Amino acid sequence: MKRKEKREGFFSPCAPTQDFQKRAFEVSLVSIIGNTILSLFKVFAGILANSGAMISDAVHSASDVFSSIIVIIGVKLAAKESDKDHPYGHERFECVAAVLLAFVLFVSGLLIGYNSLEKILSGGAYEFTTPGVLALVAAGVSIGVKEAMYWYTRHYARRFDSGALMADAWHHRSDALSSVGALIGIVGARMGYPVLDTVASLVISLFIMKAAYDIFKDAIGKMVDHSCDEAVEREIAECALEQSGVMGVDLIHTRTFGNKIYVDIEISADADISLCASHEIADKVHNAIEERFPKVKHIMVHVNPKNIATD
Repeated sequence: MKRKEKREGFFSPCAPTQDFQKRAFEVSLVSIIGNTILSLFKVFAGILANSGAMISDAVHSASDVFSSIIVIIGVKLAAKESDKDHPYGHERFECVAAVLLAFVLFVSGLLIGYNSLEKILSGGAYEFTTPGVLALVAAGVSIGVKEAMYWYTRHYARRFDSGALMADAWHHRSDALSSVGALIGIVGARMGYPVLDTVASLVISLFIMKAAYDIFKDAIGKMVDHSCDEAVEREIAECALEQSGVMGVDLIHTRTFGNKIYVDIEISADADISLCASHEIADKVHNAIEERFPKVKHIMVHVNPKNIATD
C-alpha cells in the first residue's frame, strides 16, 4: 500500500506560505531602503573624508540592494503552488536566488580586492591620503546598522528555513565585518600609516568572497538531492513505530528538495488484517509524520505483511 504524497489539504499549507512571502517581502524591503540610505551616506563620507576603504564599503552596501531584489524574486517563485509541469513544487528557485546572491557578492569582493591590490603594488605611484573624521563616523554607523539588519534578517531566515533570506543575512554580516575592517584601516591611516586604509579594503574583499563561497556551497547542497542526517531519519522512524498497528520499520529513505523533505518509508503490519485496516495504519503513519515534521512535503508509505504465526 502506498501513499504518494500529502493530501491537498496538508501538503501545501496556504497560510504559512503566504506568511513567508509577506515576511520575506517586508524583510527585503527594509534591506533595500536601509542599504540605499547607508550606501549613499558611505559614498558621501568616503569622498569627503578621502577614504578608499569607506568607498569600497559603500559598494558592498550597494550590492546588498540588488541582493534583496533577487531575494524577493526568488521567494516569490519558490512559493508558487505545484502545477502540471512542476508537480514537486518550485522550492529550488530559492536556491537559485541564493546562488545568484553568492555570485554578486563574490564579484563585488573580487573587484574591491583587485582595486586595493593594484594600489598597494603600485610602488608609490598611487598617493595614499589620510581619511578624515567623517569616515570614522560612517564606519561606526555602518557597523551598528548592518549588524542589526543581520540579526533581523537571520531571525526570519531561521523561522522559515529560507536559504535566500539566510544568504541575505550573511550579506549584511559581511558588510558589518567589512565596516569593522574599514574602521581599523581608517584609524591606522589617521595614526600615520595611510596605506592601512587600502589594506583594509583588501581584507574586506577577502571577507566578502569567503561569505560568497559559504552561501554558494549551502545553496548547491540544497539543489542536489541528498538524504537527511541520520538523527532526523531516526526520529521519523520512531514516529512511525509509535502508531498502533505498526510492527516495524523495514526501510526509510529521505531526500531534500530545496528546504523541504521527501520521505519513502516501508512499515510492517499483521499479514492477517484486512486491506482497509492496512490502509488505516498507513494513514496514521502518514499523518503523524507530516504533523510532527513540518518540513516534510511528500510522504510515501508502503505496508509489508508480517506473519505473526511464523515470526
